[in-house]
Amino acid sequence: MRALVLSSVVCAAALGVAQAQTAATNELTSAEAKGLRTNAGADLRIRQEIMNNLPGTPGDPYAMTPAVRAKYRNQIRFRPRVWFEAAEGPFRLYTRIADEFRHFPALDGTRHSRSYYFPDEVILDNLYLDGKGLEADVFKAVGIEKVDFRVGRQDMIDRGHSIIGLDRIMFDGTPMDGSRSTYSDMVRTTLHFDEDKSLDIFALYDSGRNDAAVGTSRSRDRSLNCINMTDTSGLDEWGGGIVYNQQALDGKLPFKLYSIFKQETAHTTRRPAVRDVPEKDITTVGVWMEPRLSDHWSLELEGAKQFGRIHDGNRQAGGYMWYTELKYQPEFLKAYKPVLSWATTYYSGDSHCTGENDNDTSWNPMWARCPQDSEMLVYGTLYANGWWSNMIYTKAKLTMNFGPHHALYAYSGPMFAAAQDDLGTTDGDGSSYKGVLSAIRYDFPIWLAPKGAKGLDRFEIFSHVMFEAFNPGDYYESSRPAYFVRWEFVFKF
Repeated sequence: MRALVLSSVVCAAALGVAQAQTAATNELTSAEAKGLRTNAGADLRIRQEIMNNLPGTPGDPYAMTPAVRAKYRNQIRFRPRVWFEAAEGPFRLYTRIADEFRHFPALDGTRHSRSYYFPDEVILDNLYLDGKGLEADVFKAVGIEKVDFRVGRQDMIDRGHSIIGLDRIMFDGTPMDGSRSTYSDMVRTTLHFDEDKSLDIFALYDSGRNDAAVGTSRSRDRSLNCINMTDTSGLDEWGGGIVYNQQALDGKLPFKLYSIFKQETAHTTRRPAVRDVPEKDITTVGVWMEPRLSDHWSLELEGAKQFGRIHDGNRQAGGYMWYTELKYQPEFLKAYKPVLSWATTYYSGDSHCTGENDNDTSWNPMWARCPQDSEMLVYGTLYANGWWSNMIYTKAKLTMNFGPHHALYAYSGPMFAAAQDDLGTTDGDGSSYKGVLSAIRYDFPIWLAPKGAKGLDRFEIFSHVMFEAFNPGDYYESSRPAYFVRWEFVFKF
């Protein structure tokens, strides 16, 4: 009840701000409207998640697996957010505050025991300044038509994808907790050479001490970039990179070339035991492309190589990643944009991952700490806790898009370990078969705002339901199937 009261107060306050702003905006003349423009809004997300027997990293007592696998878990989460923006000309200042509180059974108590976090935390998850389409003679003198930039704390995801279009590289924020937010402290700029060629340049810093948050001791322990829930707050990360984008062959061959550097500072972890982790440098170079073979067939290809060193005896670090997806857009139900595809993802592993003095050959997904194909595995985690590594996953997939907030996707396929890592197996045979992962999700609108709506007329309600199942293979010590179910409602204006 307290959670509902707080969320109502937050949304009511934002509604009042939006009403006042809308009334003021309506009184502006067209000339005045070209000056300072302000806007505000809010949303409230309510979701319930039910899960059982989640897969984790075998042999790792800190992968959440023993606690979660032993019990059925059922939790309800509330996440209200309020935002405000002010814009003038090509510049915009945007800020957002998010909260979350939840209700779920205590993992270390009986099934009837309940844990309440109210509020769990309040975080400043966005505060940035951006500029769009900036032009100047000095830019044009070096072949740059226009420049975009954004500096400050900002989302790493835009409409379900990475802000620079590299989902398997740039996807971070608050790992181990998919219900909160996904953001980073970052500066980035895009140099547009023409309509077909551009260059993204960015730098970011993620501190293990997030001072822009207020909450319980549990929330304060969850840093911006923790690898798992048992890490200390000593891990800081910084880095940057460049991404070249081009629409070649009249748009039939879009591609990206990228080089990204990251440094992880020395910190303490409890995976697989309490130990000090030395500083590490990693550089990733790669290429992404999506050749369009015909009106119905296309490919998505990505390959990357990492190299670096661990500052402890100058040991080497670095792995490999590649992704292949063949897509087919059939004629039937063309209005709903169906896409059938077959995809394979490969992340290299480390056959000596439990050793402390060996080279590290597993894929380090830079800031990509949310598993790309599974909500379930955000909670269960895999190889490196909170991201995917040491994995070969092949899946068949169907997606359909019926309209705004109205879509369907489903996929299923087997998963294998890329390397014998001294963790998997139940009977000593060193099996690399992890199991079959399947999922289906349906998004649907309940109430949508008309185009051009302002103020309270922007009010919308949309929802989704999803189901995931994982049938473990011999890699795991348990053969019991795992499942994850979620429903969600979003109220937004």
